[in-house]
Amino acid sequence: MTCETIYHTPDGFDDIILTADGGVLTGLRFVGFVETHGRASLPQSSQKSSSQQQSSQIPSSPEPPSPVIRETCRWLDIYFSGRQPDFTPVFQMDNLTLFRKRVLEMVCTIPWGRIMTYGEIAGHLGIRSAQAVGGAVGWNPICLIVPCHRVMGANGSLTGYGGGLRNKAALLRLEGAI
Repeated sequence: MTCETIYHTPDGFDDIILTADGGVLTGLRFVGFVETHGRASLPQSSQKSSSQQQSSQIPSSPEPPSPVIRETCRWLDIYFSGRQPDFTPVFQMDNLTLFRKRVLEMVCTIPWGRIMTYGEIAGHLGIRSAQAVGGAVGWNPICLIVPCHRVMGANGSLTGYGGGLRNKAALLRLEGAI
């Protein structure tokens, strides 16, 4: 059974949509982000209400959220408190090509508070195309946990983040990377 909920982030970040199917997380994306997988997210509001700005609670609903959603919300609470979580919620990515898998595995090795360029990832993988790496990074349906926000342009520029450059910069500031 698929369930979807919104995680209310601290001020300075857009809220996050969490999607789970059964016991695995299948999506973690900022509200307003349109996935390259063809599915649009819930519409983004321009301003959070004051009650949303301080809340990281799971929205109340008739059914309790799935265990993986609760675990992911706990992970996000730790992350947004400025600490590196010491566990990873169970997630699954469908339509994961071998190339995407290799790129996203490399992205997962980028430590908290560090950055890597698209070109550096390409070099580690033995390919020449930073753009191909960018396409694979941009495909990522599980942002933050698979830390695609830690990948930068060749000159250190904040390029290419599906969750919005404002969120990317705020995430990197939170981690002390910029």
